[in-house]
Amino acid sequence: MPELPEVETIVRDLRPVLKRRKITGVSRLPTKMRRAEPIDWTGSLVGLSWKRVTRRGKWIVNELSADCHLLIHLGMTGQLQVQKMGGNEIDHLHLQIELDNGKCLQFRDVRRFGAVRFLTAEQALATYFDEEGLGPEPFQVDPAYWFKRLNSSQRNLKALLLDQGIVAGVGNIYADEALFRARLAPVLRGCDLKPAQAESLRLAVEEVLQDAISKRGSTIRDYIGGSGLKGGFQNNLRVYGRTGDPCVRCSMPVAKIDLAGRSTHFCPRCQVGNGRQPLGSKEGR
Repeated sequence: MPELPEVETIVRDLRPVLKRRKITGVSRLPTKMRRAEPIDWTGSLVGLSWKRVTRRGKWIVNELSADCHLLIHLGMTGQLQVQKMGGNEIDHLHLQIELDNGKCLQFRDVRRFGAVRFLTAEQALATYFDEEGLGPEPFQVDPAYWFKRLNSSQRNLKALLLDQGIVAGVGNIYADEALFRARLAPVLRGCDLKPAQAESLRLAVEEVLQDAISKRGSTIRDYIGGSGLKGGFQNNLRVYGRTGDPCVRCSMPVAKIDLAGRSTHFCPRCQVGNGRQPLGSKEGR
């Protein structure tokens, strides 16, 4: 699933290509996305032009003229690129927006878990994200807020990092990587965190996301950037997807368990918390 670094990369790729471009036509496939769209907004896009492209969490925010916004969530397999009109036929194409320069913005999504939302001038963007329950950006998290949200919960750290209401944009890959950098077990409960541990995790989240952005994100399966280029951070992953490989710190085999409904990768030796051995470690078996 594209996470914050992948979405940010796409935004940076599309920003100069779409700026000031006018929409001349819109076409959509009859196949519905899994997340139902509340209104048919297709005709409302024609004639509008791009002002800028930004990001909020994992949402791509297209700011258009007339104070309108087109929001796109890539879901698990979404791809968003600008292509020449009349090119090769693309499978699983759900949305095509024709531009005034003979090109088009194409949204492709194999598994259809993505989403598209169109907000008119009367619908405030901030209000929409508030209603979605979206938390702060990971680069703007107040340390006091962070510790309070984590320490007041009995859920494990992996589940807390995946909670978009606590921090927006973190997904499975970077949750595992941040926990490894902070030397914290994914099964450790938020309420058991000490202030220094919470701060270490907050900084680790920022660090791993910035590192991944600098390498255009991670291409594990379907992800490509807005320019069609793949990411490179998959070559720098320390635990995610490395089950059985030696830990880069201590050579202990990387373990994998199911946690918070997701595959979770960690080092059983390096990542401990408050005297507890995490599930899956040899000592805990």
